[in-house]
Amino acid sequence: MGNRERGRVKFQRYKSVLILLIKFYSFFPRRARMKMFERKRGSRGKYGLAVRYALLRTLAQSCGENVAIFPNCFILHPEKLAIGDNVSIQPMCYIDAAGGIRIGNDISIAHGVTIMSSTHRYDRTDLPIRNQGIEFAETEIQDNAWIGAKATILYGKRIGKGAVVGANSVVTKDIAPFTVNAGVPARFIKKIGEG
Repeated sequence: MGNRERGRVKFQRYKSVLILLIKFYSFFPRRARMKMFERKRGSRGKYGLAVRYALLRTLAQSCGENVAIFPNCFILHPEKLAIGDNVSIQPMCYIDAAGGIRIGNDISIAHGVTIMSSTHRYDRTDLPIRNQGIEFAETEIQDNAWIGAKATILYGKRIGKGAVVGANSVVTKDIAPFTVNAGVPARFIKKIGEG
């Protein structure tokens, strides 16, 4: 909790600078902003966090306050990504929002997490899978969830409020609120608050 509070305090301290940075980037064409966002993917420290945040605010469907995108995260189709307040996305995450992704408030996403909103069709035998097209579905992570390191959330799934997804898990179905889930595929382990 202490780290989150420090992050919120830092965000408030630099908020006026961030607002100026957002306004500055808003003057650039969208394509140029996307290129800048990609080029700043590996930038480290406060500078990298500030630039990625400011650019994402101009690119995303919506983006709240105190959103930390750490180095080497790949965010595709940010125009279909909605992020709330106080969200931490640690290094090496892959987020493809082609079908829409909603990330709520107070979310912790550990390093190496993959979040998908599309999948390949594969129901025909007369065509190679790569030629069968793509299906899209919105993926949602509700408030106060924690996604463990290297977890994968497949397209169209919902992580309930206050839920925990264990490290290296693969989410193939919706996760109930206030539960701990882990494994491949992710399975219910326990309800939070019940020992």
